[in-house]
Amino acid sequence: MTLAANPPNLPIWQRLFFKIPVLGWVARDLLLGDKNNVWFALIGFVSLWMSSALVFGLPGLYLPALALVPVMFVVLLLITKG
Repeated sequence: MTLAANPPNLPIWQRLFFKIPVLGWVARDLLLGDKNNVWFALIGFVSLWMSSALVFGLPGLYLPALALVPVMFVVLLLITKG
C-alpha cells in the first residue's frame, strides 16, 4: 500500500495542514477522496461524542456542544453573508 501524494498545486498552508497526523489525514481524505467519506467522518464524530458522554456523563455530552457554539456563529455569519 502506498500513500497518496498531495497534488503539487495546493497552497502551502493546505499542504502543512494535511501533514498533521490524524486531523490532516481525515481532512485530506474528505477533500481529495471519495465523496462518501463525509458520512464516515460524521459518523466517527458522533460516535466519539456519544462515547465521551458514556465515559464522562453529562459533562461529556454538554461540553462538546458548548465548544461548537462559536462554529455555529461562524456558519450563521457565512449564511447571512451569502
